[in-house]
Amino acid sequence: MNLHQLNSEARAGHVDELNLIAIEGGDYLLEARIKGHAHPLHAPRGERLRVHSVEDARLLLKALPMLSMNLVHWSVQDEMCGMGSHPEEDLKVPMSQRSAW
Repeated sequence: MNLHQLNSEARAGHVDELNLIAIEGGDYLLEARIKGHAHPLHAPRGERLRVHSVEDARLLLKALPMLSMNLVHWSVQDEMCGMGSHPEEDLKVPMSQRSAW
C-alpha cells in the first residue's frame, strides 16, 4: 500500500488503525490495519516505507484524516536468556497523529 492508497482508504473509513513499528537501528515502519489485516506502507520505489522518527511519521501523515495510531515495539522476550515460556506480548502505545508540541 502506498500513501495515496492509504489516504483513499482512510477517507473511506476503512482503516482500523495505523501502526508505527520500531525496528533495529532507530527507524520505524508504517503499517495500516484494515479489517484485521496488516498492509505495510511502501515508498514510491516499492521498498518498505521507513521513517527516522515519530515526528517524521507525523509530517508524512499530516494530510491524512485523523486515524487511530499506535507506537509498537516488538517483544524482546525471545532475545532474553533464561526466560521460560512466557507469552510474547508486543508493547503497543496509543499516540496522537498530530504533534503534541
